[in-house]
Amino acid sequence: MTAVPDRRLRLGTRRSPLAMAQAEEARRRLCAAHGWVEDTVELVPVTASGDRIQDRPLAEIGGKALWTKELDAWLHEGRIDAAVHSMKDVETVRPASLALAAVLPREDVRDVLVGAASVAAIPPGATVGTSAPRRAAQMLHARPDLRVVTFRGNVATRIAKLAAGEADVTLLAAAGLNRLGETGVGTPLAVDDWLPAPAQGAIGIECRADDARVRDLLAAIDDPKSRAEVEAERGLLLALGGTCHSPVAVLCRAEGERIAIRAALFSESGAARIERSWEFAVGEDGPARLAAELLTAADPTIAALFAGPPG
Repeated sequence: MTAVPDRRLRLGTRRSPLAMAQAEEARRRLCAAHGWVEDTVELVPVTASGDRIQDRPLAEIGGKALWTKELDAWLHEGRIDAAVHSMKDVETVRPASLALAAVLPREDVRDVLVGAASVAAIPPGATVGTSAPRRAAQMLHARPDLRVVTFRGNVATRIAKLAAGEADVTLLAAAGLNRLGETGVGTPLAVDDWLPAPAQGAIGIECRADDARVRDLLAAIDDPKSRAEVEAERGLLLALGGTCHSPVAVLCRAEGERIAIRAALFSESGAARIERSWEFAVGEDGPARLAAELLTAADPTIAALFAGPPG
């Protein structure tokens, strides 16, 4: 049992139902790891810009920083000790003053199709509601007859929009549905056919890099396998120079000291697609080598959406 802190550990989180569920999971794991009672860890909700602005695609209004900037500010101001994030919503380049202290055991990485039993079963000419370039391009690659409309909001909002007829089908993350207890919604899409977003299904917890006490407390709930997969997927995205506009799908599987990575890039319309795989040892720069291979072989309509490695 770890000694109870002299004050409550403050975990910052977005206010959405899913974000709160993720923060609750982080608190449960921390209390179990250290033998604390629940109120040793305080959840501190913040309304993120990305939650306030719902009428435009994320890529048009500031990208992934809209999910993190308020929590980053609260960390820097000392109003919270750590921040809980969906890692797929976190920018690949983060402030040096912050550290990713823990990655929790990864949930189901799959996308779930809601409104049809399979991609092939979607009626011809149907409308797909999504604001994710990856999901839009991947769907249009498989079904160029379909039409994509912007769908933003939390899980409940998007399901309500679907029920209201704003689209015929939509796509949600299985991890989010599971964490909300919505396990009977839609049809999960097999990763052999439909790759997820980088770091999908992973919860990360950041703290101030110079806060050794909090880093040590959070290290107790870090899952090395999930961290290795998430860091490799984010490393690929960084090496590609991907942004919120870049349709990239990737999945890593870490087994012992080896990591297998499979990635696909798409043009915005979905007409062009390239896929490559790589296996490498933990610690090797496999993601960067895979990124270089993908960009070298990519159609110009794909390459134009990626800036390549930084600096």
